[in-house]
Amino acid sequence: MGGARYPEEKLAYGMLSPMLAFVVLFIIIPVLGTFWISLHRDVTFIPGFKFVGLDNYINVLSKREFWYSLFVTVSFSLVSVGLETILGLAFALILNERMKGRGILRAIVLIPWAVPTIISARTWELMYNYSYGLFNWILNSIGLGGVNWLGSPLSAFFAVVFADVWKTTPFMTLLLLAGLQAIPGDTYEAAIIDGANMFQRFRHVTLPLLRPVLIVAVTLRTIDALRVFDVIYVLTGGGPGGATMSLSMLAFNYYNLGDYGVGSAISIITFLTVLSFTVVYLKVGRFQEGLK
Repeated sequence: MGGARYPEEKLAYGMLSPMLAFVVLFIIIPVLGTFWISLHRDVTFIPGFKFVGLDNYINVLSKREFWYSLFVTVSFSLVSVGLETILGLAFALILNERMKGRGILRAIVLIPWAVPTIISARTWELMYNYSYGLFNWILNSIGLGGVNWLGSPLSAFFAVVFADVWKTTPFMTLLLLAGLQAIPGDTYEAAIIDGANMFQRFRHVTLPLLRPVLIVAVTLRTIDALRVFDVIYVLTGGGPGGATMSLSMLAFNYYNLGDYGVGSAISIITFLTVLSFTVVYLKVGRFQEGLK
């Protein structure tokens, strides 16, 4: 049997080799290169590439702006991914029902996901504009007065969150809809025969069978949200007063200043943060058990 298995294993590794090569070339090597730079003083206006060990990390961890950026990043991820999961599941349940025009509705729901993030963020920026934005035009029309959506810390934070939720909820909807369509219809029929109502079927049939897909969707979105940059860069640039400064935005600012050592250290910390959340999600969600 061992001889029979060996060609199959060899074929499997051969099929995986392009993906493994891609991971090594475009993920592992760049991460290792960034880590190597983070161990050095690499500043454009200071001559020399000097090894400083963990000094850049100590410098970063001693800065208040780093901890606040970490707080903003984690808060943004939890709020946005939470809203996207709830809305995505609701839309997926609706689109999974048999009804007229279901195909057209599915296409419409996916439109925000198809729009490039920079374009959608710019559109939201125009709608948030204090002087001529859509939202303030509506408020002024009903006599409530305009709001400086991007001018205060709390409103700017939620302005960024809502723009991200609009953009990425279709992604959650698409994954969860695929998971719902994989659930056998006989399971629901058996639950109906047993007297289960709609909410009982959702709790005891839909959620348990959807859990593996739900964990994957939440994990993928959390990974993306923890690395948020483009929507913040367009809408607020990290302001006002650093209120929406994410870790990626903070690293970008240090790169712009020419301090590649500190910027690389922040990038590695961001990578470790993303990795930690991924491990926690998979452990808490008991992903391997869910696949059985």
